Amino acid sequence: MPAKTAGLTLIQTERAILDLKRHFEDMLTSSMRLHRVSAPMFVAANTGLQDDLNGIEKPVSFSVPAIGSTRFEIVHSLAKWKRMALARYGIPAGEGLYTDMNALRPDEPSVSTAIHSVYVDQWDWERIMLPGQRNLEFLKSTVETIYNAVLSTEHHICSRYGLNKFLPEKIHFIHSEELLEKYPEKTAKEREHAICRELGAVFLIGIGGPLQDGKSHDGRAPDYDDWTTETSPGHRGLNGDILVFNPVLNISFELSSMGIRVNPEILMKQLQVRGSESRAELPWHRMLLGNKLPQTIGGGIGQSRLSMLLLQKRHIGEVQVSVWPDGMLEKCESEGIQIL
Repeated sequence: MPAKTAGLTLIQTERAILDLKRHFEDMLTSSMRLHRVSAPMFVAANTGLQDDLNGIEKPVSFSVPAIGSTRFEIVHSLAKWKRMALARYGIPAGEGLYTDMNALRPDEPSVSTAIHSVYVDQWDWERIMLPGQRNLEFLKSTVETIYNAVLSTEHHICSRYGLNKFLPEKIHFIHSEELLEKYPEKTAKEREHAICRELGAVFLIGIGGPLQDGKSHDGRAPDYDDWTTETSPGHRGLNGDILVFNPVLNISFELSSMGIRVNPEILMKQLQVRGSESRAELPWHRMLLGNKLPQTIGGGIGQSRLSMLLLQKRHIGEVQVSVWPDGMLEKCESEGIQIL
């Protein structure tokens, strides 16, 4: 555990959050050649733009009487919208975009824990790939670029606010199949805790498809990340999660979900795996199948997650405003945790 944790006042914390976000954005956008754009908070239902996440989350929906009968849904993420936006903006290969994504996930089952919230805020980014980059090596190099931006931000924040650095200088890569073989008796989450305690920072490759035990490490929708392409014998997937060890909470801590996106062939394959072939008739899916969208890599990086980690906070409510289960505010107050 760091020798010193963040004993900041509420207003000092707010200033530190702003400082952290500005620095990370500067590092990320300069190294990735990303353009900042505006993004929707909600999209029309039945367009195929909504991110279905694990397939069980229900979006907050509403109608606008002045517009008509169309139902709108507050986004879960912008995974598919970004790809369409890249085509509309005419951004060239090798460059991309990023935006602030604000979502509501009222079905979040872990909202009573210290690291989850109904309110989700991310830097959502997407980049057009060059020919020949649809491979594991390019995915890994992109992960390293993002992790270096995290390291730069940690150095900046620790030097300004008197905190001790704790992240390792290198991020390690491990496939979810290898992790299962290493810890066959543990649950998926327990495996993440174990490998992060051992290595400090890992990118866990191949999330969404079934492993050798017949289970997926975690859920992924079939229509954005590629989780079926074989990269080596028995190893599939061109996606994954950036996980680090959080020494304040003594657990693994997910900072980002990201991956190389589906092409038309992989989209149809994954829709078939999930029994969701009917999605191919949705407007967004028709665009992709008609080769009207660029090949991209993209993901989301948690803003509150990164702030909580680098400011060495014990609860995500210390870096964002949300709603909490009965008794949580009183519990936090009794433990000296200042909720915003």
